[in-house]
Amino acid sequence: MGLEKTWRWFGQKDAVTLADLRQMGVEGVVTALHHIPNGEVWPVSEIMKVKNQIEAHGMRWSVVESLPVSEGIKTHNADYPRLVANYQQSIRNLGECGIDRVCYNFMPVLDWVRTDLHYKLDNGGEVMFFDFPTFVAFDAFILKRPGAEADYPADIVEKARKLAETMSSEEQELIAYNIIVVTQGFIDGVVDGSAPDYKKLFLQFIDTYKKIDADRLREHLKLFLQDVVPVAEKAGVKLCIHPDDPPFPVLGLPRIVSTQADLEWICNAYDSIANGVTFCTGSLSVNRKNDLPGIVKSVGDRIHFTHLRNNVFLPDGCFHESGHIYGDVDLFPIMKALLEEQERRAAEGRSDVRIPVRPDHGIKMLDDYGKSANPGYPLIGRLKGLAELCGLEMGIERMMK
Repeated sequence: MGLEKTWRWFGQKDAVTLADLRQMGVEGVVTALHHIPNGEVWPVSEIMKVKNQIEAHGMRWSVVESLPVSEGIKTHNADYPRLVANYQQSIRNLGECGIDRVCYNFMPVLDWVRTDLHYKLDNGGEVMFFDFPTFVAFDAFILKRPGAEADYPADIVEKARKLAETMSSEEQELIAYNIIVVTQGFIDGVVDGSAPDYKKLFLQFIDTYKKIDADRLREHLKLFLQDVVPVAEKAGVKLCIHPDDPPFPVLGLPRIVSTQADLEWICNAYDSIANGVTFCTGSLSVNRKNDLPGIVKSVGDRIHFTHLRNNVFLPDGCFHESGHIYGDVDLFPIMKALLEEQERRAAEGRSDVRIPVRPDHGIKMLDDYGKSANPGYPLIGRLKGLAELCGLEMGIERMMK
């Protein structure tokens, strides 16, 4: 039994339509109510509008990605009671509408980080790139976050200093705008481009974590899980936290969803099938110490959603995305472990045997250059990735039989 083939869809503004997805063989749609402000309740009426649109095209709303966790929940500030009550009600409403999986993240301030959104491959394709010295140049010498230099290795800081010195003011501004605004703009980022001084506002958000280290952030996550998982259980909803991207500290902010130990801690923090994880090879693989098939075997019963893609790793902690089955990440044992997990679930008699999987990000190629798309979400590149993953899956399934 194959994984459930899904696709991230950004609603009516997405250039890829639901009719397109149906033609592509997509079974389930991954989407969110992007028009609802962070921290507000998702009304049943709005949920049903999207659900009915999806089902009218012969698919199901497989996963909510994401139901945003407000910064006030992550910092556990004075507004926490209102924010968590709204989050609980949104979960109830989703359950009432028959939506049974919610992906979320607990990354402070930034959901994900890349320094180049248009990195050209030798074959003419375009992917996203994370250059560690460039990011440190942004943090220490463009953003000028106090104390930033002390948070990174000395050799990387020196390379960053030299990089910053060679950049024009326009180049520095473009890097800052891409990291703070563009990458976050379609996923409910904390700062948008309309702010008169967006870098200053961004620093203010970072400053709210000055007394929150990794242990304190874990305490906040545990409190959040204690408040929302019982609600999810009753509503028939499974929560699945997304790993940190990248899975190491940036901007002096704590990271607590980066390793197998982190994922095991989260699953044990509230022992319930409703408290699960999103298994993302693109994020987790960047920490080269992570054993991805081992993670599937360790927390497999709590994997409620999967993102599959690949990376190419370069010196100095740099990496760029590389599509799906080709790169430095061996997808074969990972896919095999996921299919074995599904067999185990079937033998147990679980009702949630099939794990939704989506091709995460993709190489911009061919007609993608003539279409508008969010960074990392081209049509042709992801469709190629979906086809590659389906082929890999079919070969492994035949081998297992």
